Formats: sequence, structure tokens, C-alpha cells
Amino acid sequence: MAVGHTSAVALLGLTSSLVQVEADISSNLPGFAIIGLPDAALGEARDRVRAAATNSGCGFPTRKITVNLSPAALPKHGSGFDLAIAMAVLAAEGTVSGESVQRVVHLGELGLDGRLRPTTGVLPAVLAAARAGAEIVMVPTGNADEAALVPGIRIVGVASVRDAAIWHGAELEPVPVDPILAPARSAADDDGESLDLADIVGNEDAIEAMLVAAAGGHHAFLLGPPGAGKTMLAARLPGLLPDLEPEEALEVSSLRSLAGLPVGTQLTSRPPLEAPHHTATAASLVGGGSGAIRPGAAARASHGVLFMDEAPEFSPVVLDALRQPLESGVISIHRANAVAHFPARFQLVLAANPCPCGQYGAPDSECVCPPTSRRRYLARLSGPLLDRIDIQLRVARVTAARLRLADEAPRLSSADARARVVQARGAARERLAATPWKLNSQVPGSWLREPSRRLAPATTSAIDRALERGGLTMRGYDRVLRLRYTHYPHRLTRVMTGHSPDVSRTPMRPLVAVLRTGHRRARDRIPHQVVCTAESGTATDQEPVLGLEVPRHGPEVFEPLCGLLAGDDRGRQDRVVPHDQPCVVVVPDRLRAV
Repeated sequence: MAVGHTSAVALLGLTSSLVQVEADISSNLPGFAIIGLPDAALGEARDRVRAAATNSGCGFPTRKITVNLSPAALPKHGSGFDLAIAMAVLAAEGTVSGESVQRVVHLGELGLDGRLRPTTGVLPAVLAAARAGAEIVMVPTGNADEAALVPGIRIVGVASVRDAAIWHGAELEPVPVDPILAPARSAADDDGESLDLADIVGNEDAIEAMLVAAAGGHHAFLLGPPGAGKTMLAARLPGLLPDLEPEEALEVSSLRSLAGLPVGTQLTSRPPLEAPHHTATAASLVGGGSGAIRPGAAARASHGVLFMDEAPEFSPVVLDALRQPLESGVISIHRANAVAHFPARFQLVLAANPCPCGQYGAPDSECVCPPTSRRRYLARLSGPLLDRIDIQLRVARVTAARLRLADEAPRLSSADARARVVQARGAARERLAATPWKLNSQVPGSWLREPSRRLAPATTSAIDRALERGGLTMRGYDRVLRLRYTHYPHRLTRVMTGHSPDVSRTPMRPLVAVLRTGHRRARDRIPHQVVCTAESGTATDQEPVLGLEVPRHGPEVFEPLCGLLAGDDRGRQDRVVPHDQPCVVVVPDRLRAV
């Protein structure tokens, strides 16, 4: 009796391997054995395949059947091998063409009535088959649309094992059956598109932080009392990110398929948002499982946002499980006989109250927590984890005055903010064109600290002193440099979309004249390539001229102003324009030292 050959796919993490399925029929006592490290679900395929073939009218041999899954040392999980085993057995018996079965990869689970049920992980399995050189893949009808998302390969959808046998040349009459369809993708998956950044009022600093985080792919930590808008900000961050590129969309959709979530008829084009509850375990966050290894929330958030609200309420073990993925961008789950890898290129957003009661630091409320309780509460966020967070921002409650002022000022919509983020990312990609990185958050510190790119000592003096005194780690030092490369061009991108001030109507006064009176520290921190000269052209690169809308020119103005121009957060500027245009810097009256 001939041996039937066909192929299936074994999933291990997001990587897949092609498995050769061999079926042998001998004249020994009737039996059915599956060898090649099958798990419990795969071992039960003996009864499913026999019942499905018999009930669908294909017939099944009543002799000794041995099915080998090769390579034998590779663990196999799940019921997706049912169709391949059935076709290999029918090919060994001669019911179907052996050549036709051998050139097709079969995926699908069989029901006892012979119909094919949709299985999880079809998209990464078909992608692995295409990369292995397969030309035809047979899948259940419920997975046909999902499998068709992989280009360059022929997909054959069948509703039952009888239809599959007929396709392979069995002389059987077609029997119509109702196919089992996969659940449709719900509209709740796209609810994030309805959230607009314009809904947030009175939190300009927090909105600016979200723009910078989106532009550079930086992680963020939002600390503030309840009702300050931390959840609203984090929920709108995915709407600020640009659309996924084709490779990223395929990876995100593959993770959804592997997790058992509906994929739909097209690839996911928008960045995902995962927001696990604070009772989540480490396995649910990074992935795992006793049988097949499934991706966790961190892996499903790849190329998107992982939002952990009430971060101190999470178990410290769960939080610290993110430290390695944040650094490497890969989640590796080790088992005794296998290692699964998942991508972990996500943006982490942590949100926390300042204390258990949430009122510490709020001007309109009184905190009832003792100091030890406050320290113990925030100490649940370990130092090594916070050292990997680029942006750490305190979010204040919106007051009635801010609410009234926000009604008068125009608000930034998510569409406009996304356009600015796309522009900022395009500039970063152009600057990093000769490197393997695309975002500023991916650039290693060794590259930023090379002699040709090293900033002037006057610019880095503050973080140099912090590093020397132990207030900043080397990782934190590099984090500040990366954020500076994102934050500073982002301000220029923001301003260039507005209107430049009218030089003729702005009171001009040379800043160098004031700096020469003794403000040397402020003068040393001014980056000349950023400050623009006036239309009169009296200033040089060494003597920049600023137009100031302030009543007095004291150190309380110039210290935060010069720190602002150097790229830190010591002040706030309204408009800065490119250095090749004649214009001025306008500073509001409310600017004060921090």
C-alpha cells in the first residue's frame, strides 16, 4: 500500500514551520496512531478524522493507520492538522490523487459531521507556507477571506472534507452543506477612530506630550489626580499615529489571528490599542499558555499603544515583565522544548494617581494619605521600569478658568495632529535614511553620542551634571538625547503650520545687549541655528536678536527662554520659525521661571 504525503503548518509564536504529514496503511490489527510530538488536541484527531470521513461519505479504512508528523522533534499543537491527516489517509487508500494532495498545504479542523471549522492562526500559517515556496493552500471556507490577505499564493476554500476530496479527484457526488463561518469583526474594534483630540480642553502641555510621544514613538507616564484626563489622552494616542505600513499591517493582523480575534476581509491599517485590566497576570500581558503559546496584550499592541491604567495597581511582577521587551522590542517565551518569539514594538503609556486617595498635589483637595503610604504606592513602579519611560508628565485637573479660555481658542483635531506627526516622522526617517532605524526612540545612545553628532557641552551641561551626581543613569541620559531630537523639531513643525509674527509691529530689542550685562548662563544655552535674526539684519550668528513681548527683561524671563530654545522644558514658546526666514521669537507675558 502506498504512503500518502501532504503538508500542514506548525505554529510556534509568530514563526511557523512547514510539517510533512505522512500516512501509512498496513494489514495489521485495526488502529490509528499519530506520532511526531502531538499535543492532546492533536492526538484526539484520530476520532475526529474517522468520524468526519465516515459521516461525509468518503469512507475510511479499517486497518492499521500510522500518521507521522515530520520533523518529529518539533512540537505540534492544535486541531489545525485534521484536514491534512484526512487527505493523507485518503491518498494512501487511493480515494484521492496522491500527486494532487502532495502539492497542497492543508489547514483546518474537522467536525464530526465532516464540515470544516475555522481555526486560529490561519494568516501566519499561510504566510509561512508562501515563504516556504508553497503555491496552493486549502483552508476552511470560514478562513478563506483571511487567508486571501497573503499575496502571491492560491487559496482554496472548502466547506467539508467531502468537498476537499472531490477537489483532489475523488469520484463522489457533491453534497451541499452550510459552511461554518468565522465571527465577523465587530465595529467596537474601530471605536478609537471616533475619539478626537479636540475633545480634550485645558491640557495643552499634556496634548503637546502626546504629540511628541507619537512623533518619536516614545513611552509616556501620566501622573495626576482622578478626572485630570489621563485616560482620555491615552485613548487618543493611537489616533495620532500614522497608518500602518503593509509589513506592519500584516504583522498586526497575524497577531490578531494567532490570538483568536477576527481579522476580517482586509488587513488592519490603524495602530492597535490594548488596555489590560490591572488584575492581568504576566502570562496574559507578555504571552504564554500551558499548550500552544499565545500572544499577550503587549504583543498584540505591537506598532500601537499598550495603555496600563492605574499602573500601581498592577502586580510588580507583571510590570517588571515589560522591562526586557521595552529594551529589545521582542518577547521571548521559553518552554522546555521550544522558544516562541513575538514582536513587542509598542508604545507604553502608564497612568497613575499620585497616592491611594488620588488627591495628593491637587490644589482644590486635601490628601488623607500618610507620607509612607504615598511612597509605598508609587514605589510599586520600579526604578528600572521608569528609567525606560521617555516622557513623565504630571497632569493637572482642568479649572473653570482654563475651560473658559479653551472655549475661545481653537482646538487641535486628531486629523491635524496626525498630519503633523506624519511630517515629523518623515523628517526623522529622512535623517535616519542611512541607518536601520525609523524613529528617534529606536536610535541607540551610542549612535547619538558619536563625536560627529555629539551636542555642544553647553547644551548637555544639565544632564552631564545629573549623570555625574547619579541623578540620571546612562540609559536615562540617552533617553533625554532621543527625546530632544523628537521634541525640538516637533516644536518647529508645530509652529511652521501657523502664522509668523509681524516684525514691523513687534517691539525689537537685541537680546545680546542684555546678556552682556551678566546673564552668561542663559547666553551659553542659546542654539544659534534656531534663533532667527530680525529683518534689520543687525545680528550675527554669534549675536542673535529676539523680539520680546514682555514688559521687563530680567533673568526670570531669559533663563526659561534660553532653556526653552535649548530644547528642554523650562519655558514655553508660542512661535519659532525656520532659521532661513526673517522673523522673531515671541514670548508671552506669562512666561516665568520654573
